[in-house]
Amino acid sequence: MSGLILPPGQGRRLTTRAQDVTFKATAADGSGTSIFEVVVPPGFDVGAHTHGRFQEFFYVLEGTLELFAFEPVGRSGESWRDWVSEAGDRVVHAGAGSSMFVPSGCPHAFRNSSDEPARMLFQSSPSPDHERYFEEICEIFAAGQAVDPDAVQRLRDRYDVQQITPLRYEPHPEPTYSGSPS
Repeated sequence: MSGLILPPGQGRRLTTRAQDVTFKATAADGSGTSIFEVVVPPGFDVGAHTHGRFQEFFYVLEGTLELFAFEPVGRSGESWRDWVSEAGDRVVHAGAGSSMFVPSGCPHAFRNSSDEPARMLFQSSPSPDHERYFEEICEIFAAGQAVDPDAVQRLRDRYDVQQITPLRYEPHPEPTYSGSPS
């Protein structure tokens, strides 16, 4: 029996304009937990959602993400960023070294509101559903400029994702300069 050792930057990588996921340990490796390194681009919001049978763990490696993992007093509006729990919990601006554990059934989300990519380690248990989910969501993002919301919803229905607020990817526009260069 052998373990799995991957040097930095190694693993099967899926990349699109909105997704950059490197598979680190999968069901094919004998892992009961799927482990990924994920680069979250500026403007990406996974949307608030729950899973009925999965638990997840997120660890911010670089950058800053907005995170939440609680049942809000009310699931209102198109955005989760103003939600508050009965205990007063609010969205957290999480930097490198921050982590979030999400038990099954707990509403949660992450968003990169900064101008720089963020990088996180993401674990989902049990495997392999999130592995297939990432493969298919990358296909959807690679299909064209606009993301087909119906295709995303069908995918989420298949993989135990109960969406509460929409997935959004609104990349920050490139800066424009006026005047003469100095």
